[in-house]
Amino acid sequence: VETNTFTATALGQAEYGTEALVAEINRAAAAIAREAADAHASAERPRYVAGVLGPTARTASLSPSVEDPGFRNVTFVELSTGYREAAAALLEGGADLLLVETVFDTLNAKAALFALEELFDALGWRVPVMISGTITDRSGRTLSGQTADAFWTSVAHARPLSIGLNCALGPDLLHGHIQDLARSADTFVSAHPNAGLPNALGGYDLGPGQMARDLGAWAREGLVNIVGGCCGTTPEHIAAIAAAVAGVPPRRPPTLPPRTRLAGLERFVIGPETNFVNVGERTNVTGSRRFARLIGERDYEAALGVARQQVEAGAQLLDVNFDDALLDGPAAMTTFLNLVAAEPDIARVPIM
Repeated sequence: VETNTFTATALGQAEYGTEALVAEINRAAAAIAREAADAHASAERPRYVAGVLGPTARTASLSPSVEDPGFRNVTFVELSTGYREAAAALLEGGADLLLVETVFDTLNAKAALFALEELFDALGWRVPVMISGTITDRSGRTLSGQTADAFWTSVAHARPLSIGLNCALGPDLLHGHIQDLARSADTFVSAHPNAGLPNALGGYDLGPGQMARDLGAWAREGLVNIVGGCCGTTPEHIAAIAAAVAGVPPRRPPTLPPRTRLAGLERFVIGPETNFVNVGERTNVTGSRRFARLIGERDYEAALGVARQQVEAGAQLLDVNFDDALLDGPAAMTTFLNLVAAEPDIARVPIM
């Protein structure tokens, strides 16, 4: 059972002037879910409470202003601070695990995961963590531009209990992306699709029967370990899905060979078959006098051109280095990387 805390962080509640109530809201939500779960639990079928950490309405990777692509209206620290407060209260209220869900910006999710690690260290104990992203449209990518397997690569370091996708799409359009996760993730895979796409009136038309048939087929295909529904689904949908997957063996996570796995907007895997890896070195102030001059002059448009030329010439990684005594390195690098994030043709490759 998930808690009803999708926007229950300080950033989410600030829109309503209720940010001072964040801890109380999360504790109460977890306690209500705990009571309901315990009322239906048995030794044969235990019930668990997942404390939900939603995405917030702000994105750490994208600018809210098309005129200023380097601008951000939230920082990593602000996000992680808010997530830690909410997560602590969810655990106090009785959550068994924590679910970072509907991730449309991977950097937001990383802030949540960072907050959870800090919290677990402070507590001296930890709970399982689930992560679920969202593919925003038919492009097959998150809002911040990542493919499903790149998204997994970006959060795999957290060793979550599960990785999955929820919301935005119905089973028909989500199927291929779940297949990608099932192939690339060496942990459990979850899927919570919508009941189709919204219709002209904002409703959802996919009925319980068809949705159950789709997710039952996924289970028999060996794609998923955890299934459910998101927008437009009802108790009838969930009951039908549960019946459709009853008795089906869950997916077995694959044993993946040791590899260097990196991600920009797309995944890049280095293995024996990779041979030569082309690293773009011209976005390095100690390796390129021209790039150093452009950054010193704050000519970021031309500096982006250098990065773009490197990728177009075949760079599989970009080495970005702003270590120069004459620069405010952290500020200059932040500005440059924020601008890179707004350029998919550059950001598709990993950055080192």
